[in-house]
Amino acid sequence: MKSIVLTLLLLFLSPFSASADEGKVSKACTFKGIPLQGKVQVVNSFPDIKVQRVSSFPDLKVEWVKSFPDRCGKWERVETFPDFKIQYVESFPDLKIQSVTAFPGIP
Repeated sequence: MKSIVLTLLLLFLSPFSASADEGKVSKACTFKGIPLQGKVQVVNSFPDIKVQRVSSFPDLKVEWVKSFPDRCGKWERVETFPDFKIQYVESFPDLKIQSVTAFPGIP
């Protein structure tokens, strides 16, 4: 009987614990299922991710590259056919990013 109650309690609380972690970069370097590498288009509306540029305590360190954005935090700016779209915001970001020239990824 205790195991049934415990199981039901865990099933009830699991959606709340998942939402508490929402908004952070996963260990697999994804955000809401979007891999945080690849070709990125900067838009003014309807982004996949709203980002804020910071100089300290980022959620992700980003290196802007001209080619081969094939690792976590390596982004290539494009105007067409992006892997995902970002919008720069000053408040209420989904992610905080810091631009770096080496060692991109999860801090």
